[in-house]
Parts: sequence; structure tokens; C-alpha cells
Amino acid sequence: MEATLDRPDFFVGGDWRTPAGDEVTEILEAATGKPLGTAALAASTDVDAGVAAAHDALRGPWGRTTGAERAEVIRRFGAALKARGRETAQLVSRENGMPRAMSVGANGFAPAIMFDYYAGLAAGLDADDVRHGPLARTRVRREPAGVVAAITPWNYPQALAAMKLAPALAAGCTVVLKPSPETALDAYAFADAAAEAGLPPGVLNVLPGGREAGSYLVEHPGVDKVAFTGSTAAGRAIGEVCGRLLRPVTLELGGKSAALVAEDADLDVFLAALPEVSLANNGQTCHASTRILAPRSRYAEIVDAVTDTVKSLRVGDPLERTTQIGPLVSAAQRERVLAHVDAGRRSGARLTAGGSIPADRPEGWFVEPTVFADVENTSPIAREEIFGPVLVVTPYSDEDEAVALANDSEYGLGGTVWTADQERGEALAARIETGTVGVNHYALDVLGPFGGVKASGLGRELGPEGLAPYVALKSVYLPPEAR
Repeated sequence: MEATLDRPDFFVGGDWRTPAGDEVTEILEAATGKPLGTAALAASTDVDAGVAAAHDALRGPWGRTTGAERAEVIRRFGAALKARGRETAQLVSRENGMPRAMSVGANGFAPAIMFDYYAGLAAGLDADDVRHGPLARTRVRREPAGVVAAITPWNYPQALAAMKLAPALAAGCTVVLKPSPETALDAYAFADAAAEAGLPPGVLNVLPGGREAGSYLVEHPGVDKVAFTGSTAAGRAIGEVCGRLLRPVTLELGGKSAALVAEDADLDVFLAALPEVSLANNGQTCHASTRILAPRSRYAEIVDAVTDTVKSLRVGDPLERTTQIGPLVSAAQRERVLAHVDAGRRSGARLTAGGSIPADRPEGWFVEPTVFADVENTSPIAREEIFGPVLVVTPYSDEDEAVALANDSEYGLGGTVWTADQERGEALAARIETGTVGVNHYALDVLGPFGGVKASGLGRELGPEGLAPYVALKSVYLPPEAR
């Protein structure tokens, strides 16, 4: 993979399309800052073509398939993704800095798991539900929601795209996928796999693009449903447009989740999970538990333990198997994270680990994993999503205060509770205002709905609940049966 990777065309209507414009983005390797490849960026004319192809496929043979027929295609699609999974995972690591050990699961094999799961649900859509009421027999039909605009970010590009593509295709929808420019190259794995699996033309269209292309796609009159993962600011703008257009939308947005460490918590259990739960993907994870709430009775012990654990993490090349913290996705992202770190210093918080660029990593976009102690919950570093390897530790006096601190946030996406008493942990989890929460554990599972409350979004992905937004319900009223 020494040569640069170039993707000059778009995947539209089952074939490769020459861009209407000449805008190209250069993707730099996160670990070195050197050119990795280039990709064309979509103009409005390209978006028009993608939506038209999706519309034609929806009105054509794909729109007439049964769920069982779609399931076969979706399974082939997933198998084609899995076959190139390790190569795709490595490419993502080079694009955004995710340690390869994590990327193999998140970007290499998780998409295939999702496609297989939703293929299993597709067949269940064939049977109509007949309900016998006092005034009518109602036949409830489940039909595709229509043409889907799927807009995905750079942090988990394969997994987050699959969370939209798999249920959309299972429901019989067609999709225009607009991946982020930072990870435009790996998005073509979906195009290559679709061609290999024999996905009918126009069912999936892949169009990397910037903000203007995304905005144009969201407002396009040929789009029936929008699915977006990204920042809360962008989600608000998309939500406003979709509200005006009365267009269904799913928004999975930012987070600033809390790890509530109870007084009886087993610190060994918490510390073992800390890299994955609080610093996954170098902190570039929306649901990460980056606010650590520690009881005053054990505060010094927990601060020291978290600090020592973070200092021991292996920072390095994301392609090395032993790397735990890789680089951030870009120079701009590194500058944003370092600006938050500087703000933390100015706030009076106590820096106990990290705080700068590693001395032995002058190239690439590395930031030392960082810990701030004695952080007030009103501090910007405790309230704003940093999206980098930065943790804050805040003390609390009792469980009521801990829950209040956890809930004192505009976000509500993730969170964790750590305690030796599982029942007590579940009771605390029930009091936290969030869409997901783990007790002595946190891991997204294909069976469980994922999404947020408050400024963390609208709707859910994964599980059978993740299929519902892509299904349109139609009631056919028939005369009631004679009694």
C-alpha cells in the first residue's frame, strides 16, 4: 500500500461515473501527514444523478422484491465486505488513526455482522399484519420508506455507514451514501462489494462530498428519508431542514458521557476497561465516558489510578498491533483538541497526564492521552465534546450528587456505572438521562437500539428498532368479517 490510492469516479447506478466537476480532496495519512490518496468530491449535478438512480431502482425491480429475495442479496453484500474486511480496516486506520486492533472489528467485520442480522429481519417484512377491529379488518402493509440520504462521519466510517445501509436495504429502500471527505477512500469498499455481490443498479450510490453536497442532498426533493451521524451543530441544521420539509430523519449526534464510579467499585475492573470505554479510537468516539465521576472518599486513589493507567498506554503507529492510542484524523482536529487542553489549563484544573504532542511523534497528528483532575462540572472541558484523548475527573459527595452531575449535560448518548453490586448499578443506570448506559461494561451490540436524548440526537439505530425508520406503514381498511 505504498502507492497513493486514487478514486476519481463515483459509483452511481451500478457503474462508475465521471464527476461533473473537478473538485478533489487529498487524504493525508494520520500517522505521517503524508499523502495517502485522492478522491473526487460530488457537485450538485452528481447528487442529482445519484438520487435519480436511487429513485429509478426503487421504482424498478428492487422495489418489487420480497424481503426474502432482498435477504439473499444483503447476505452476499455482507460476505463481500467481510472478504475485504482486513484490507478495509487497515485503510481506515491510515485515514483516521484508529488503532488497527480496533479497526479490524469496527470497520472490518462489524458491517458484515450487521448485514447478516438485517437480512434475517428482511424476510419478516413480507407478512402483512391483519387486525380485526369493530369497524374494519385492517391489513397493515410494510413498505420501503423510499430513497434514503445516508450521511456518515469519519470516526467509524464503515460501521456507521453499515448501521444505515443494512436496515435501509432490508426494508427495500435505495440509498445515496455521502461519506466524509476525510475517509472518502474506504467508502469505496461499499461500492466494490455492491458490484461484486450483484446489488441491482442504483440500489446503492456512493458520492463522497463536502458540506455543500451534504446540504444539497438533505434538501433534495427526490429524497424521502435522511439518516445522519455527526456533530450536534450539523444535526441541528439538518433537523431544521427536515422539519420544514416534513422529512423523516434519524440523527445520531455528539456526547459527553459520564463514568460514574461508585464507592464500592472494583478499580481493577474499571481501569482494565478504561482504554476501550473512555478512550476508544483515540477519544474520537461519540459515546465515550470521558467525564469520570469519583467519590470524595476515594478521590485521590481514583485520580492516581486513572493517571497511571493513561500514562501507561502505548502511543504509536495505528498499524502496529500493540498500539493503544494512535493519531487524530487531521491537523485541524489536533489543533481543536489542543485548544481544549489549553482551556483546561487556564481553568485551574490540575493536569495529571499528557497535555501536549508526544516528543517522539513529530509527524502525524498525535496528542498525548491527557487527564485533568479537580474539574468543576461547569468547566468547558467538562461540558464540551472534545473528541480526542482527554479525560476529566470530578468529585462527588453522594450518589444523588453523582447522578445530578451525570445528568447536568446538554448531551445524553452514553455512560457507564462501575460498582461491585450489579443490582445497585442497574438502579443507578436507570436514573441517568441517556440513550445508552453500561454497568461494569459498555459495548454496542447489533441487537440493542443505539441513540441519544437531548442534544445527542433523535431516533435509534441497531436492533429491530433500527429497521423501523426505513419502513413506511400503510393501513388497508377492509369490510369487517361477518359475525
